[in-house]
Amino acid sequence: MPDIVTPPSLPVTWRPRRGRLVAYGFAAAAVIGALIFAIALPEPFGLADKIAMVGLGCVFAGVLHLLGRCRVEADDAGITLINALRSHRYTWPEVIDVTLIEGEPWAKIDFADGSTVGAMGIQGSEKGRARRQVAELTALIHERGEAGEPPSP
Repeated sequence: MPDIVTPPSLPVTWRPRRGRLVAYGFAAAAVIGALIFAIALPEPFGLADKIAMVGLGCVFAGVLHLLGRCRVEADDAGITLINALRSHRYTWPEVIDVTLIEGEPWAKIDFADGSTVGAMGIQGSEKGRARRQVAELTALIHERGEAGEPPSP
């Protein structure tokens, strides 16, 4: 029997721990590596080549930032899903449920219109931490009111 989880106080943000460490760790390594490589480039390479090398490291770090910025934010008005490429804002009545199936990369949030959006901010690879985050978000969804069935015509 799952433990009863009380909803956290708002505002609250859920974000992956390991995913951020890996993304920002590799981003820092890419920029530092590009700097070192640019400094070590031999004479036939000019200043433009060295700047391009550092720029390439920064572009790589920018792509990794897209993965590191993923999170789920909840406030009084609703939830915001900040995924790698898009952000989604939903009000509480639109949200029906959140699920995290064993083996899935991240949680999925179901909405009243029948759509489902992945919440990359709750990573399935973080096992117990992800289950706790899903339980807290579920408690908030139940507290703030799930969307009811649409009225029949």
